[in-house]
Amino acid sequence: MCGRFAQSKMDDALVEEYGITGAVPSSPLPASWNIAPTKDIYIIREDPKMRAREFGSASWGLIGSWQKDFASARASQSHAINARRESVFEKPTFRDAVRKRRCLVPADGYYEWATALGPYRPKQPFYICSPDGHSLSFAGIWNEWVSSKGEVIESVAIITCDAVGRLAEVHSRMPVILPRNRWESWMDPSNQDADDLRKLMEYSDLYDGLSVYAVSNSVNSVSNNGPELIRPISLGEPQTLF
Repeated sequence: MCGRFAQSKMDDALVEEYGITGAVPSSPLPASWNIAPTKDIYIIREDPKMRAREFGSASWGLIGSWQKDFASARASQSHAINARRESVFEKPTFRDAVRKRRCLVPADGYYEWATALGPYRPKQPFYICSPDGHSLSFAGIWNEWVSSKGEVIESVAIITCDAVGRLAEVHSRMPVILPRNRWESWMDPSNQDADDLRKLMEYSDLYDGLSVYAVSNSVNSVSNNGPELIRPISLGEPQTLF
């Protein structure tokens, strides 16, 4: 799964990196090295009316259209921060959004906590990022929820899949990370073919070359936030259960 990530780049850098030609946020989000569920995060999507790639923000945790009031809508978010690639087209919360409202979620990198199934001490946090400094582009889906009183929340979920390679030694799940040559097809709202969308999320060499290293337990507390959270630490010899 993906439950915490970092995004510290300035708006101008993201506009250039993602080729934004449409709207940009009127109020930039602060740099953060410890983004938690329900927080506002950046998303990149296509505006079908303007035929332009726009840059906005949404609350992390997808809200289903059937939620009746503001309180229940907010409370539901923590249960829908991630959508599994294997079932995203079937789950009621996600199936409409994945066909019609897809986006990218830019991140410097993300955190994962080791499970007892791997060679590391359980709950040891790791940071995963691109060694060249490029953003990781998570496959995302978004929705707009409107209450009976006119309250509006735009929300987003990150799609995850089975972890591969060294990442699988840390945790069984990971976000789907899309390469640049798949961005346009993924964000195209006119593309609603489930088989085609599944193929966009599946390829074997997606995670080659990612940096994976241990970081301190400071990231466990959302009150901690700063570049020191992504500094590597040494674990010595791998720890096992035996």
